[in-house]
Amino acid sequence: MNTDSKKINTSRISISELMLPSHSNFSGKIHGGYILSLMDKIAFACASKYSGRYCVTASVDTVDFLSPIEVGELVTLKACVNYVGRSSMVVGIRVISQNIQTGKIKHSNSSYFTMVAKDDDGNTVAVPRPILTTLDEVRRFYDSLRRIKAKKEHMEDTNSFDHTSREALDRLSDYGAILTL
Repeated sequence: MNTDSKKINTSRISISELMLPSHSNFSGKIHGGYILSLMDKIAFACASKYSGRYCVTASVDTVDFLSPIEVGELVTLKACVNYVGRSSMVVGIRVISQNIQTGKIKHSNSSYFTMVAKDDDGNTVAVPRPILTTLDEVRRFYDSLRRIKAKKEHMEDTNSFDHTSREALDRLSDYGAILTL
């Protein structure tokens, strides 16, 4: 095996934590910001484990909170590198919560964090090439490529859109907006 390559499954990591009242928001549910903080920590650990380098968060794809997490539930986060670029990695994260009294498990959310490997001077550094060993890893790799492509296309559309054009201003009424310029 080439030393510049690494099995992608070596990045797998999971953490579990009991949700305490101090983690809750005003409605008594676990605060989404706290879960995001845990997700960022596991993304860092996963990417650093794979790359052998210090990693920083470059972006976070959509985070949809699918079901609320209650105080007293055990939250488990599972992460794995899904895609590897030159110095970046896409880390897939799945969050589940479990009522430890009933055993009921809920999928709370999933997201994708793009992490970038850095050297000691803060410069980006190349990471090992991925070795894919299962068809699930192949699917996740291609899913990441599709998300990256869609994100680039969205940015191109956003950068070329002229919100001041007559057409754009006229179209606001389709959305119930009232323009008073």
